[in-house]
Amino acid sequence: MKLPISSFTSRPWRIHEFTGDFKVLDVWAAQTPGGSDDFPRLVELWTSWDPTHSSSVVVRTLFAVRWALGDLLSLEKPSSGLGSRVPSLRDRMPADLLDTASGPACDALPFTWLYMLDNECAAEIANKTVHGVLHAGWVPDGNGAHRGEFAILVKPNGVLGNAYLVVINPFRHLWIYPAMVKEAERHWQACVVGATGDDP
Repeated sequence: MKLPISSFTSRPWRIHEFTGDFKVLDVWAAQTPGGSDDFPRLVELWTSWDPTHSSSVVVRTLFAVRWALGDLLSLEKPSSGLGSRVPSLRDRMPADLLDTASGPACDALPFTWLYMLDNECAAEIANKTVHGVLHAGWVPDGNGAHRGEFAILVKPNGVLGNAYLVVINPFRHLWIYPAMVKEAERHWQACVVGATGDDP
């Protein structure tokens, strides 16, 4: 379920403290009902997701095309990434966040952890087109449980970055994000709800 940008900006997430120059691109909610302390389960599910093994043929194809274009255009060269083209956001993070534990490793998506708290976490990625932040939060769902909400924040790299965001916009909204959220919901039902035999 796509959410309005205000659903993210109105919450007191720590990420707001040092990303004022980033644009909130998208906010999505996943029907992943759980208890107040189930956020680590959501993060583990998130980091275990591999787009190359998605159940969606469209998602697998789009990511394959994206990686191929990235190789062809050298979008992910080390000189275009964190610490080279752009400094890591860790350089401007509040001191108390620097000491928080990072999340589990993720081999499929090349992001770098910023922080992980009891109800939110964030990771960053940079290439020739954008400097991006992936944020996950654990919020009350209004029905006595909690659910996951995901936000994408970006700072485009000039004309190339803005053009890239325009080109991928319909693919994000029509196929990639809806398929990712649905897959997360299915995995949550199978691995969390199904494992306990009860709704969390």
